[in-house]
Amino acid sequence: MACFDKLLLDDWHVVASLEILSQEIPFKTILFEQSILVSLSAYGKPIVNSTLDGREMLSKIQYGFVWTCCGTPKRDIVSISETLEEDRIIVSGGSFGVHVSGLRVVENFLDMGHFPFIHNGWLGEEPHTEVQPYKVHITEADEVYATECVFYQPVASPTAEGGMMADYEYKVLRPYIVCLYKSNPIHPKRMDYIALFIQPVSPERCIAHTYLCYIKDGMTTETLRWFMQLIFSQDKPILENQLPKRLPLDPRAETPIRADKVAIAYRRWLQDHQVTYGAIPAA
Repeated sequence: MACFDKLLLDDWHVVASLEILSQEIPFKTILFEQSILVSLSAYGKPIVNSTLDGREMLSKIQYGFVWTCCGTPKRDIVSISETLEEDRIIVSGGSFGVHVSGLRVVENFLDMGHFPFIHNGWLGEEPHTEVQPYKVHITEADEVYATECVFYQPVASPTAEGGMMADYEYKVLRPYIVCLYKSNPIHPKRMDYIALFIQPVSPERCIAHTYLCYIKDGMTTETLRWFMQLIFSQDKPILENQLPKRLPLDPRAETPIRADKVAIAYRRWLQDHQVTYGAIPAA
């Protein structure tokens, strides 16, 4: 095992979507540079085996994905209350291999400043480039939480009819799990939900498993998946061109601006938790 971070080894990580699994052919993937096989028993039970020594690893099914833990779980899989609401479409938006640290993917997900430039005509457009002040704090559950985030978006959602000021809330739930709540164009008092369950393949490679929990009104599964895949396809080449590919935790390594407030909090939070896998630790 190439990872030595106990916090990561003793936590749950997504390694496959149920949609791609079969009982006949095990699915081969990689977690922390360790090759593993993921399959389903005749009773639909997930089975995760290390190809190194054949040992069976702990596994669970949750949210349409297979999760595994390399060590001894210190807590359960993250809880998502929106899955209990019957008027939502709940679906995977796809799994994307990205040649960059998964921590970089989390930070990009938190960044509103890139909307007008990378997602021009969709999540942002010029001259609406300014990131308004917002708040960040660490919750009692030890999550990085950004609130009062507002940004103008030409097409905030497939159900949007014209541009709107979209309200956002961001949460980093675990080092490699991040989510956002976003105002719904049809129901102004409710929010759609998007999460990334990021599978660390190596310190500089990952698979981003997307999870969508949107209010059904005016939405279809196909349209929602298409929208998610469009947005991520715009992010992927930008992420893969970032250097260094690991996330520097030293605040002096990359020049911060006001829009990076949540990213700075995330880096500090990683450092406080001694997360080194996929990162360049501060001196």
